[in-house]
Parts: sequence; C-alpha cells; structure tokens
Amino acid sequence: MKQLLTGNEAITRGAWEAGVRFASAYPGTPSTEILENMTAYKEVYSEWAPNEKVALEAAIGASFAGGRALASMKHVGVNVAADPLFTLSYTGINGGLVLISADDPGLHSSQDEQDNRHYARAAKLGMLEPSDSQESLDMIKLAYELSEKYDTPMMVRMTTRVCHSKSLVEPGERVEVPLVPYVKKDKFNPVPAISKHLHVKVEQRLKDLEEFSNNTPINFIQWGSDRKLGIVCAGAAYQYAQEVYGDSASYLKLGFTFPLPGKKIREFAAEVETLLVIEELDPFMEDAIKAMGIPCTGKDKIPIVGELDPDILRLSLLGQSNPVIEHDDSVVAARPPLLCAGCPHRGFFHEVEKLKNVVVTSDIGCYGLAPKDIAICMGGGFSVAHGAQKVFNMGDTGKRCLGIMGDSTFFHSGMTSMLEAIYNNSNVLLTIVDNRITGMTGHQENPGSGLTLAGEESNVTSVAEVAKALGMKHIKVINPLNLKECADALKWGMGFDEPALIVTRWPCALKRLTAPDIEEFGPRDKKNCVDQDKCIGCRLCIKTGCPALEYYKDEKKVRINPAQCLGCDICTQVCPKNAIAREEN
Repeated sequence: MKQLLTGNEAITRGAWEAGVRFASAYPGTPSTEILENMTAYKEVYSEWAPNEKVALEAAIGASFAGGRALASMKHVGVNVAADPLFTLSYTGINGGLVLISADDPGLHSSQDEQDNRHYARAAKLGMLEPSDSQESLDMIKLAYELSEKYDTPMMVRMTTRVCHSKSLVEPGERVEVPLVPYVKKDKFNPVPAISKHLHVKVEQRLKDLEEFSNNTPINFIQWGSDRKLGIVCAGAAYQYAQEVYGDSASYLKLGFTFPLPGKKIREFAAEVETLLVIEELDPFMEDAIKAMGIPCTGKDKIPIVGELDPDILRLSLLGQSNPVIEHDDSVVAARPPLLCAGCPHRGFFHEVEKLKNVVVTSDIGCYGLAPKDIAICMGGGFSVAHGAQKVFNMGDTGKRCLGIMGDSTFFHSGMTSMLEAIYNNSNVLLTIVDNRITGMTGHQENPGSGLTLAGEESNVTSVAEVAKALGMKHIKVINPLNLKECADALKWGMGFDEPALIVTRWPCALKRLTAPDIEEFGPRDKKNCVDQDKCIGCRLCIKTGCPALEYYKDEKKVRINPAQCLGCDICTQVCPKNAIAREEN
C-alpha cells in the first residue's frame, strides 16, 4: 500500500530496502531526518558521528568490510568530508556506498547556498538527483546497484524542497544483501604508485557511467503538444517547470546528472526549436551543454540566487505574475532572531554585551543568534579569534577576542580550533556554551550528552577534560544562570596573557531532561512573574532579550508570559526594584 513520505523518509526507506547495514551522519538541515528515521529499521546500525568527515570515513570502513553503507549530510558538511571523499573516488568500494548531499537553495537554515553538483564533477563520481519521494526511494536503491557495478561511491543530491515535501511512495521489501568478503587489496592503500593506476580507472569509469547515463530510463524525454520549446531539467526544477509550462513544452528530465547524457541531450536538442535549461543555483547543466556546442538558454533569464518556485519561473520566463493579496506590512513588528525563552546561556551573553573593545567570533549554532561580530563556519570561532587576536596585538589596539562555540560544535571541529590557539601561544578567551545537546538542528545527541542515536546510554566525553588534555591551563566551568558568576568569569578570563576557557554548562531550555540532567541541574518546574505594583517600566529586563518578557506600552509595565517562562531567574537579577520573583503555585 502506498505511503505519504517526505523525501528524507523515502531515502531512509530506500536504503533499508537496498540492504544497507551501516549508516552514519552528522545532523544538519535539511538532511537530519534521514538518520533520525533510520532508527526505526533495526537491521541497519545507525549512528551520529562527531562530524561529516568522520561519518564518511566510518561508512568507508563499513563498505571496505563488505557491507552496504550510507553517509548523509547537508551541503556544507560535504566540505568537511571532502578529504576522504576525493580519495574514496579513487579506491572505489567493496560493499556499495552512497553519500547523500542535502543542498539548501534559498538558505533556509544555512550560511551559504553552494551547489554541490560541482562535487560530483570534481571528485569524479556518479550523481543522482530525485524530484520527489518515489524517486528518492527508487534512486537510492539504484545508487547501490551502480556503486557495486562500477566500483564507485555514488552521490545522491537532494534539495530542501525534495527533502521535506511529501508525496506518495510505493514501498517495497528489504533485500538482504550478503556481506562482500573482505580481501586485502592494493586499492585500499592509495599510495602514489597505486593511485596513478587508480586514476586511469577513474577516468574510464566516468566514460562507462556516461554510457549508462545515455541509456538509463531515469533520463527520459517527455514530449509535449509541440516541439518549439524543449526544457532540460532535474530535481525540484522539473516539478516547477511542469507547473509553468504543462504539456505546452517538451522535457528532457534527468535523474542521473553526472556524468550528463551527452548523446541523449544532443538528440533532444536536435528535435526542438529552442533549448531551455531550468535548474536551481548554478548553471551546472547549462554550462556543460554549451560546452558540447549545443545552443541553449537558462541563467540569462532565471535567477542564479535562491530557491526557485513556479512563480519565479513564470515571471522570469514569461513575464507573468499571479495576483497577490494586498497587505500593510508596516503593522508587522520587526523581530530579530532571538535565543529561546529561558535559554540558560542568555545570562552569559547578557554580560558579554557589556564588554568594551572586545570582538566576538562565533559560528552557526543557535548561540550564533546571540550578538557576535564574526561567524564563518562550524568550529571556526576559536581559530578566527586566534588569528584576529594576533593581528590586534601587532597594532597595539588593546582589542581582545572572545571565541564562542557550542558543545556539539566543539566535538565536530572545534577541538583543533582550540588547539591552534593553545599551540600558538594565543591570548584569546574562549567559551564553550555547553547545552548538553545539539540544539540548532533539533536536539540530536552528541559525544557529550550520554546517549546514542538509538537512545542507548553511551560514554560521556567531558568538554572541560578534553580541553585540559589539549593543554588548556586555565578552565572555569560556570552556571550561566548566575549573572555575577558570568561577569566574574569574563573578568577572570580577560586577565590572562595566554588562552583561557570558560564552559557555561546548563541544559538547553527545550531539552527533555534526562535523569542525570535532573540529578545535576534539578527539575524544571518553576516560573516567574512581575509584581505590577513594583514594576516601573524601566525595561532593563527586556534588554536581556527573553521572548517571555512582554512590555505593555499603555500600562508601561512588563509581564511574563507563563507559557514561555522557565524560571531561569536571569530577569530577576537585572530588575532594580525586585519586581520579578518566583510565581507562587
């Protein structure tokens, strides 16, 4: 019976049906749900890895040992995994191996909108691009067949719209694929003398994959009512193109997009008057088609920036727009990104904002919603602070750098970033915001949280002990709910002429507390309220940025929304009139 599944759910189901034995990932929108759903399939060992490089390396090990393996990540995660990926392309596989790259056109939750189709070309591996959930399920199963047939890792490129949209899927049964016996092979040890020969095989493999691309039915022509306009498209763009042009155009719908099917594209182009390429982000297919000497159009009309949709295509290509409902957007309150109500680390950031002549470097976790000056990538907060501090010192500016990152980010790629500062005698102050979970992507466990992806108890890695082992001499673990403790810690850390570390340790406001959490931090069963007679409307509490605090202009009073308050007491510490106190039941 058909089921309504998201693309991510379909990928998970398809991998299970394909007989996958091992799956590893680091969470990142829009890919996170792939591994979260995998826990329902007990035949697959699935795990969160500390970062994407490690996830792929673990999948490589599983593949070489003979099992079908999966590694999934968001687009920027592939940058982290690029080192093993390029060599894996040379070594090939033993058990089938598939890499899921979930791209994010439109930057719904990312720091850039890179087009990871370029990775397939650069790393010289085959790539599939599904357009809906059924194709997601079918194509990942095909990807494992191709991986083993052509001795190559395969890449399945998803986008946010395909990952999170739902469509009907016909599920199948799992095929138990026997483990491929492990045999020691030279190709698994790619020293230069061996890799030179492997490169020759990689180039031949690309030719073989192009031949497959020209003949596979997932690259198909769909003729319309006439042949004046022919559209080459793939992924979500195929759905948008059909919605705009319907059967008034003809389509070359590509599911296998690297290597591109040159012969099939030439045959299609010869049958239509005008060839249009519709694709999201870069002109990946358009440039390749032009390089074949085939005239076509595309990005000269279609935006290269952002996610496409039918309205954007209709306006760009036909000059048509749909009527919209008029509204007065001046009545919509401007609302900057905020930390959650009750975020325990707000207290620390409140004290950071008071610092003078300090540059704050951070990255892309939820703590990136707090005030900061610089953010580049996961784990970059400490090393960027180090580099900036060295130059500030040269200029005798008196500026100090404060690097901030979360606990999951520290385990992801922050440890080497910290080591950079320690090793090179930096005088930066570093802070790890330890909220006991991977917050930004939806509360996935990490090496410090004490649970695995499957919810089993695991070894707990202490942030402070790791930092000490790396060589950090000055470490202070504080309660971020205590503003004086935060202020004292910042003063303490700024007093060193060598690296120092503050760990603000308290569970995320949205985290479901475990028994060890409750034992260490206590239950979360308190709320605060404002004594209206004492409140003078000074709004100092509002400046803490907690969304639970509401200022009423007519009354010139503040109230606390009980539905959001967690009784963190940060607001009580800034009120000059002691108007905020614990609510009596």
